[in-house]
Amino acid sequence: MPSTPTFPLNAWYAAAWDHEVRRELLPRTICGRKLVLYRTTEGAAVALLDACWHRLLPLSMGRLRGDEVQCGYHGLRYDARGRCTHMPSQETINPAARVRSFPVAERHRFVWVWPGDPALADPALVPDLHWNDDPAWAGDGSLIAAQCDYRLLVDNLMDLTHETFIHADSIGDDHVAQAPFEVTHGERTATVTRWMIDIEPPPFWRAQFGRPGLVDRWQIVRFEAPCTVAIDVGVAATGTGAPQGDRSQGVSMVVINTITPATDRTCHYFWANARDYRLREQLVTTQIRQGVTRIFAQDEAIVEAQQRAMDDNPGHVFCNLNIDAGSMWARRIIARMVAAELAPHAAAAE
Repeated sequence: MPSTPTFPLNAWYAAAWDHEVRRELLPRTICGRKLVLYRTTEGAAVALLDACWHRLLPLSMGRLRGDEVQCGYHGLRYDARGRCTHMPSQETINPAARVRSFPVAERHRFVWVWPGDPALADPALVPDLHWNDDPAWAGDGSLIAAQCDYRLLVDNLMDLTHETFIHADSIGDDHVAQAPFEVTHGERTATVTRWMIDIEPPPFWRAQFGRPGLVDRWQIVRFEAPCTVAIDVGVAATGTGAPQGDRSQGVSMVVINTITPATDRTCHYFWANARDYRLREQLVTTQIRQGVTRIFAQDEAIVEAQQRAMDDNPGHVFCNLNIDAGSMWARRIIARMVAAELAPHAAAAE
């Protein structure tokens, strides 16, 4: 891990899709912490430190016994709170025998974990990604194990001009890189808004729109600290009022992205794509998921190559362009969160 943290700990991070956490032990590294996830017999998700108190064997190498995890080395058992309930060949259990448990919340089809101070783990702070399980929307997503600093993916999502050059065969065209945009920000959010008026839609959007003609296209990218980005996108027939709020003559999607650091150079990229049209057509859901998978594979190749180049050029300082305004604000917000967590430690050291 780097000497200066690159991610805050006092935040909710997506640790898994809800369907990934089952009645079996799932190891996953979250913010530099190796965790083991599972469900109790009642269906509640649990997150424990993946290391037995006795000899540090990963608990994920053990097995479940009821609602308890049994270490695969000497059989010590731990309940969902991390307290040891059984030791071999003795009746007295050392009261210090426990492993750390982490606050867990389930929302919007994700299992979220809070790796920092458990007293600060307010479920109300889980990012709002309601489109992922809202009956008024339909869609699906996946998980990418990306070999890069999670902030590179935040940069990628906050500046969509790259669509013109990386995704020219699907969602990109010259209009994206040429259109003006507006950047706004709050204490924990940053938003980039771009409208492309009276244009020919690119291939992906031409297929989704389903009829000929020019369109008004929008991209409204909203970052929520530390690493969630929801992108409101769509097209509507030109002149039918979409910029003023009437999208009835168009199609809308929300691209859901939440990126969880594993280490300083690897991350879990959870994504989904939700739409507000043809809700009951599974074929459309599958086709869009396959298409977005190909698009995001192109992004994955870019950010991983960028990470390798950064590793080869330590200390290189990047120059920013106007198009980097959204990602710059996102990074500033992240940096403030990290600094706020470090401040008490610095004061204590002084």
